[in-house]
Amino acid sequence: MLYWLHLYFDINILNYITIRAGIAFFLGLIFTLFLMPKFIKWAKKSSSVQPINNWVPEAHQLKSKTPTMGGIVFIISTLLASVLTVKLTNIYVIGALATIMTFALIGFQDDMAKIKNKLNTAGLSAKAKLFAQVLSAGGVAVFLYIFADFDTELYIPFIKNPLIDMGMFSIFFWAIVMVSASNAVNLTDGLDGLATVPSIAALSSLSLIVYATGNSVFSDYLLIPHYNVGEVVIIAAALIGSLAGFLWFNCHPAEVFMGDSGSLTLGAFIAYMAIISKVEILLVLIGLIFVIETLSVILQVGSFKLRKKRIFLMAPIHHHFEMKNWSENKIIVRFWIIAIISNLIAIITLKIR
Repeated sequence: MLYWLHLYFDINILNYITIRAGIAFFLGLIFTLFLMPKFIKWAKKSSSVQPINNWVPEAHQLKSKTPTMGGIVFIISTLLASVLTVKLTNIYVIGALATIMTFALIGFQDDMAKIKNKLNTAGLSAKAKLFAQVLSAGGVAVFLYIFADFDTELYIPFIKNPLIDMGMFSIFFWAIVMVSASNAVNLTDGLDGLATVPSIAALSSLSLIVYATGNSVFSDYLLIPHYNVGEVVIIAAALIGSLAGFLWFNCHPAEVFMGDSGSLTLGAFIAYMAIISKVEILLVLIGLIFVIETLSVILQVGSFKLRKKRIFLMAPIHHHFEMKNWSENKIIVRFWIIAIISNLIAIITLKIR
């Protein structure tokens, strides 16, 4: 809407991505702060609360009456703020909105199944969820391959020239990146605010990179690829604002959880931003906390199957520290610190040749 106001009424200031991104941020924040208390009230009345597994640390049993599926609220806030501020005809914006909506739908279905059956393991089956994620990610990847105006070359940190041209294999690679990131954020979302701040940090870093990629002056200076992806920064800003509003209620002790509706969507959109800015490999550093959480699960499962021994007291790794009697707040804040530092390092790598 604001973009079209610029066109029809010649309001030049609304032509700038940074201005509309700032407006989108505050709209997302305001919408979430307004809608979330209403959602929490409804969730408590309808018993839409978080089912807790018996095997998790004892302290988690106290969270069994905490409303879940709050991710739907910040996703709706993000979409509303985006529609009001972004140029909807931009091909990368269409891909971004498609990513958010399809993964939010998968998460919503999973959350509803858990709530209905009052059991954390009673959501979509692992195969059904993975199939839906692959289908959604594959659809977005094919869309980018066919319609987006960028190449299929793969870049790695510290080297300004592309490593290889992936060609049609890029469809499979992008789908794998999106599904992996989606599940990684989902695994991390186990403590109050644990996934929220690292997501904000990742989205902030990727917003800078995407903006630079979409701006010929910055892309030339940084010697990075240049594509017309800048409008996606506005959606990212709307999501960051919405997440800031969500964190108001999600910080310890949490009044609401994001559920799969939020975590699956966050991971997929973070991956989408990395893909369109050609920093898929750098995503390992940008989402370091998510990588650590995922690796802890892989190592735990692999070790138990091969050696019948566990590496950690419990996985994902945040539960390991809980079992070592670390306070929940200490685990959360320390993970936030790691996330912020890793993102600062990721940003620094952009100029290193």
